[in-house]
Amino acid sequence: MSDERLQAVERACAELAASGSEITFVAVSERSGIPRVTLYRNPPLRASVEEHRSHAQAATTLSGLAAELAHQRMALEALAKRVRRHEELLRKLSKRN
Repeated sequence: MSDERLQAVERACAELAASGSEITFVAVSERSGIPRVTLYRNPPLRASVEEHRSHAQAATTLSGLAAELAHQRMALEALAKRVRRHEELLRKLSKRN
């Protein structure tokens, strides 16, 4: 019975991770059908959920950093474009005077 529960927890965690959902005790409980209190009180089940959570957070952090870097790069490129346009306008105004 314990192996079946552990497999159910592993499967629930894998499904949550694959769907991009946050791995929480509530979500694992809902997906696996195992009461949340059992997940907390059963050391192997709790360890499994916590291990999956830590891996998911690390992955999220890395992908979050990559997304933030891409966003910052686009913002910097847009700012550089505005600066070039302003410099061009300043050169034109300087030639007129």
